[in-house]
Amino acid sequence: MKLSRQGKISYLKPDWADANGLLCGFTTRNGGISRPPYNSLNLGFNTDDQRHLVEGNRSNLVRSFEVEPHQLLTIQQVHGSDVLVIDEPNPDVSHFQRVEADAIISNQAGMMFGVLTADCYPVLLWDPRNQVGAAVHVGWRGAAAGILQKTVSSLQNQFGTRAEDLFAAVGPGIGAAHYQVDRPVRSAFTEGSGFWDRIAKEVGLGQWTLDLRESCRLQLDAAGLDARQVDLAEENTVDQKELFFSHRRDQGVTGRQMGFVVLR
Repeated sequence: MKLSRQGKISYLKPDWADANGLLCGFTTRNGGISRPPYNSLNLGFNTDDQRHLVEGNRSNLVRSFEVEPHQLLTIQQVHGSDVLVIDEPNPDVSHFQRVEADAIISNQAGMMFGVLTADCYPVLLWDPRNQVGAAVHVGWRGAAAGILQKTVSSLQNQFGTRAEDLFAAVGPGIGAAHYQVDRPVRSAFTEGSGFWDRIAKEVGLGQWTLDLRESCRLQLDAAGLDARQVDLAEENTVDQKELFFSHRRDQGVTGRQMGFVVLR
C-alpha cells in the first residue's frame, strides 16, 4: 500500500488498485478545511465539527475523484454486521444515508461509497470479474460477529462472486499495543467468529490486547480469499497523528477518515 494523491486528497492506495483499474483507498486527515482538533479532512458528520466544514471536506473529496456530490454514499454505522446492497441504478443515493449498516456493496457506476473510521478498521473488497465492490467497517463487535465473512457471502449469493477472485485491502486502524479489552469482548469473540487465541494476548487479570488487523486477515482467509490478493496497511492510527484521526488517542474528540471505492 502506498501514499498517493488525487487532487487535494492524500490517501493510501492498495497495491492491486491500478492493475484493476479501480479508484479506491483510505483517506488521511490531510487536504481539508476543518480546524483543530478536526484538522483537516474530517469526513464524519457524527462529530462535533461544524457541519458546513464537513460538507466542504466531502465536496473536496468528490471533486478530486470526479464524482457528483449526490453520488457519495456513507451510512449510519452501528457496530453491527448488516450489509447494504445497491444493485440497481439510483440517480441520488442520499436516501440511503440513514440506513443502519456496517458494510456497503454495489456494482453501480458513478457511485463513490465508503465507511468512516477513527481506530476501527476499514476493509475494501473488489471482484473484477463481476465489477462489484464493498466497503466494510470492522470494529470489535463487527469482527466478533464475522462481518467480513458475511460480506463475502453476500457477494457470493447476490453477484456470483468467487472468493478466489476477490482482492482485499485492510486499511489503517488501531494497533494491538494500544488496544486493551476486557471480558465482555473476550466472550463476544469466543461465542462468535472465533480466532480469539490468535488475536488476543493476556496482559493482566481480565485484560487482553486485541489485534483487529489480524482478525481481519484471518476472516478473509477463512472466507476463501487468496492471501496474495490481500493488501494490509502497515500504518496504525494511534501512532501516526500527522496522518490519521484516532478516537482512543484523542479521547473521542477527533475526526473521521474514509475507506472508499469509486465505481466508474
